[in-house]
Amino acid sequence: KKAAEDALRAAVNADPAMKAKWGTAWDDVAAAKKIDIATSERRALLGRATGGSILMGKASTIVRLVAELPKPSSERLREFGDAQLDSLYLNLYSAEPIYDSLEIYGLSQALARAAERLGADDPAVVTLLAGKSPAARAAELVKAGTLRDPAARKALVAGGAKAVAESKDPMVRLAIALDPESRELRKKFEDAVESPLREAYSKIGAAKFAIQGDSVYPDATFTLRLSFGPIKGFVDAGEKVPAFTTFAGLYERGAQRKGQEGFEIPQKWLDAKGKLDLKTPFNFVCTADIIGGNSGSPIVNARGEVVGLVFDGNIHSLVGNYVYNQESGRAVGVDSRGLIEAIRTVYGADALVRELTGK
Repeated sequence: KKAAEDALRAAVNADPAMKAKWGTAWDDVAAAKKIDIATSERRALLGRATGGSILMGKASTIVRLVAELPKPSSERLREFGDAQLDSLYLNLYSAEPIYDSLEIYGLSQALARAAERLGADDPAVVTLLAGKSPAARAAELVKAGTLRDPAARKALVAGGAKAVAESKDPMVRLAIALDPESRELRKKFEDAVESPLREAYSKIGAAKFAIQGDSVYPDATFTLRLSFGPIKGFVDAGEKVPAFTTFAGLYERGAQRKGQEGFEIPQKWLDAKGKLDLKTPFNFVCTADIIGGNSGSPIVNARGEVVGLVFDGNIHSLVGNYVYNQESGRAVGVDSRGLIEAIRTVYGADALVRELTGK
């Protein structure tokens, strides 16, 4: 990758017109990345601290929403523009169940992480913890919160900035306290990182196209694309890994890892073991070049049949951000036969099976 970049830069710098248009792009990327590295952890930690619970996330949304709505749509933060409001309201006023124990756990973990990384004396951490341990503070915020009821959220938004400013809800108060720094960090990111990177990457893309044309693999642009490759196993640390797993392997792995957290087989699957065809393929790997965001994509065979759904890549595919590796990198999909067998036998959703298969 370095050799390819050096060659591209050399070609740009060798042409005065290209150099004038695109020559600074790589230095602009480096400058923006320095700022990104210096601020990204704080930005991420403060965001996760308020995103550690559903309730805290809704409190933060409400605080931002009432501040943004009075502005023209074009001047608001992008997620509060008119085009986004319907989906925002759908999420904000959702009657989804909220469980205090899960809220407390998630929030306490986020608070502890912020305190660990930023330090107990950091002003934002002092505000977050209010002199309490992460667990105690999380419990206090969740138990005293008033936003479980969608009607309470609607009332706050309807009351506007005045109602939010006068709210006694502890999560709303915390969101108000954190909002100024959060906005400042976001603005710095958008102005000093996001915008310069967008411009610099556009220049590099133009240079690549001018010099290399369509001879190189295209960058990901979030547009529809097709990736292809055979279903094929791989070798990991000298051991051959087959292309398919089966239901039988699920139960074998569960027995091997019995007692290890994260490897427990759900009771519903244990109960269904005797009714399942254990030879049914469960997951498979193929050499299709995928990346984060491809999960859920259909895997189609040469006959146009949907044979699976992408849900992951193996560890060797992590370099896919930079270079395609078909020797050991693999896309992982759940096999359609395993899906149908599980839906029918484990979950008893026969109507869904008929809808999917026509029989």
